[in-house]
Amino acid sequence: MVRRMLKKGPAAAFLALSLALAGCSLDVRADASRGIARFLDAVHRDDRKAFEAAIDRPALRTDLRNQLADLGKAKDLDVGEGASEFALDRMITPQAFQLVEARTGRALPVAPTAAQIALTMQVHDKAHVCVAGPAPDTGKTRCLLSFAKRGGGWRLVGMQATDLKIELPPTPGKSKGR
Repeated sequence: MVRRMLKKGPAAAFLALSLALAGCSLDVRADASRGIARFLDAVHRDDRKAFEAAIDRPALRTDLRNQLADLGKAKDLDVGEGASEFALDRMITPQAFQLVEARTGRALPVAPTAAQIALTMQVHDKAHVCVAGPAPDTGKTRCLLSFAKRGGGWRLVGMQATDLKIELPPTPGKSKGR
């Protein structure tokens, strides 16, 4: 009897740890999806001030510069020092984000909700998440927008340099016929 209880102890501890970690992931998912919803609302409303507050521009520049350099190398192009700050900043605007309904491909009439975002989100750890979508050439999932928890809020630190179309599912709970 005692031997059986000792065998169950590690299993119970593992189960408790798994549940605690899953709970943390749920908290991160909920918190991040609310932060991302605020960011995408700023994009949808073309609110430059809220947009700038929700991005880490130096991190975005670095991310985009690296992606463009990799694209150039893949095409055997010498890109030198890479894109200029001006060119990169023109890519980092609310107009660069195409928000569409996944089923129809139509532009979203309203900003996506946190619930919609949570359905497309991947949690990497408690400080890094991404909004994922299908890669156009393979259909596999890829991160389109990467966010990091910085200064108490979620900030955009990476974005897909090409083919940036964010497909969001219908709002959970709404019927398909609406």
